[in-house]
Amino acid sequence: MPELPEVETIRRQLAPHLEGRTIRAAEILDPRWTRPTPVADVQRGLRGARVERVGRSGKYLVWKLAGDRHLLVHLRMTGALLLDPPADPPHTRVRFELDRGHRLLYVDPRRFGTGHLVTGEAARDAYLAARLGIEPLTPEFTTEHLRWIARGRNAPIKAFVLDQRRIAGVGNIYADEALFRAGIHPLRPAGRLTGAQWARLREAIEAALSAGIEARGATIDDFRHVDGARGSFQDRFLVHRREGEPCPVCGRTIRKLVVAGRGTYVCDGCQPRPRAARRPGVGRAAASPAVAVASPSESPPGPAAAARTPGPRDAARSAAPERRETRRESRVPKP
Repeated sequence: MPELPEVETIRRQLAPHLEGRTIRAAEILDPRWTRPTPVADVQRGLRGARVERVGRSGKYLVWKLAGDRHLLVHLRMTGALLLDPPADPPHTRVRFELDRGHRLLYVDPRRFGTGHLVTGEAARDAYLAARLGIEPLTPEFTTEHLRWIARGRNAPIKAFVLDQRRIAGVGNIYADEALFRAGIHPLRPAGRLTGAQWARLREAIEAALSAGIEARGATIDDFRHVDGARGSFQDRFLVHRREGEPCPVCGRTIRKLVVAGRGTYVCDGCQPRPRAARRPGVGRAAASPAVAVASPSESPPGPAAAARTPGPRDAARSAAPERRETRRESRVPKP
């Protein structure tokens, strides 16, 4: 699936060719693309529309049209936009006829992509807000915010990062690459990351995404530029799709596992596997104090308050004197 870097690459390539142009006609060949809106309504709304700006939000391309209308395009698994191809390729789903004789085709073998036409900024913002969380590479993407929205969540950190309602634009490729850069195992519960780990992960997410944008995306199966060319980030993967190869940092063998239903690549040397959760009443867990979990209705704490939140390591430290005393008693010889 095209992720933030791939969609941003498409946006940058399309903008010079679309902004200021007029859509003379739009022929939608697959009604699934606009569902539940009827095809005729969308075709009528696009006919004669002037494209003022091509933007992006998460994995969505956002076409701002004259008259305060907005076309929200999601490429999903296999969608691609091709500018002025010599012929219609197989699986063409939408044809945009532009002024000055140009054409833009939407091609999608698996037919998962969507195109929704909405009127008004409020409708656009509501549509995106219901589907997308915070956007990386923006000032709002902070360590404190990430740590706050993850509090009390036991889902694996990779599943958390992949959830578009939490973090917009990160998919399977860049989640693997970011977690490796941050030295965090993808199975570690999201709510148990420390402040330092969240800081590393925030930086790693933005570094991986920036590297993908610089390489103009990754082409594994279907992703193509608007001229049909391939991305090159697949040649720079650190761990993704490198099962059985040596880790570029420590040399240990990269292995593949499944997290959140997705193929996941990890180096157990650089990304230590989290310890299995202990059952209540067994071993040290019985002596560990409970860790308070804030209610979602509370306001996010500041960085200083977040740093003082007790965690599993604090519990282990508090139990350490008792364990040492027990070991001393065990060494005393029986009379």
